[in-house]
Amino acid sequence: MNLTLPAGVGLPEFAGTQLVAFVLVLGRIGPLFTLAPVLSGSLLSNRVKFIAAAGISLALAPIAAHGRTIPTDPFGFALALAKEVGVGLAFALALGVISAAVSAGASLVDTMVGFSFGALLDPVTGVQNAVLGQVYSLFAVMVFLLTGGDTVMLEGLAASYRVVPIDSFPDMTELAAQIVPLAGQVFVIGLEIAAPVVIALIVTDAAFGLIARAVPQMNVFFVGLPAKILLGFAVIGASLPFVAARISDQLETSVYTALRALNAA
Repeated sequence: MNLTLPAGVGLPEFAGTQLVAFVLVLGRIGPLFTLAPVLSGSLLSNRVKFIAAAGISLALAPIAAHGRTIPTDPFGFALALAKEVGVGLAFALALGVISAAVSAGASLVDTMVGFSFGALLDPVTGVQNAVLGQVYSLFAVMVFLLTGGDTVMLEGLAASYRVVPIDSFPDMTELAAQIVPLAGQVFVIGLEIAAPVVIALIVTDAAFGLIARAVPQMNVFFVGLPAKILLGFAVIGASLPFVAARISDQLETSVYTALRALNAA
């Protein structure tokens, strides 16, 4: 295989440019392993995350640098690296809304069912989470992997170089104004995910409240807690297919929203 360098460009200069491009691409990809669903989880060690980020950057660097001016002076490189990290954080934050919404919705279900008192260590997020929170977290990981969520994220990240090339500098103020409001959707999406269970449990609490008024001798708490747990499990099992579709749709929506925000900036 013959490698033809551009006219007037020596091998050291060419290699240095490619190395700088690799580091800049790594700066945009790195935040995915900090905020994005699954990739930021504690199931992956820091060494595995770094190797994966470096491998993806090595594959994308020639594409991102093709036909672009790569800064090689220290000031220009530092400025470009800061820009790349900012763009990567904006893209990853839009995707991180999904995992935060799943955790918020699961926490609400845990509280209503009564499992919030039994908090355990969540293997996905690495923080304490109740029983149903872990169920929803692992289910979201399964949906993410089975529906090709990793491919969707990487394709969106590659498309971001068409929207914001490696030598382009977007308006960071405008970018923040486009991305930060997405954090307000965490509770909305989480409530949508947990809505079937929440509605069923609210109706159950209302029914037991009426029973308690009609039959004061009955120990409603003793009967109601197991009934709520069984009903919660039944509704969760019935609603998981709809939760999977919501998570999958939200992933594609988040990628599209991130690209649109980068384009607007």
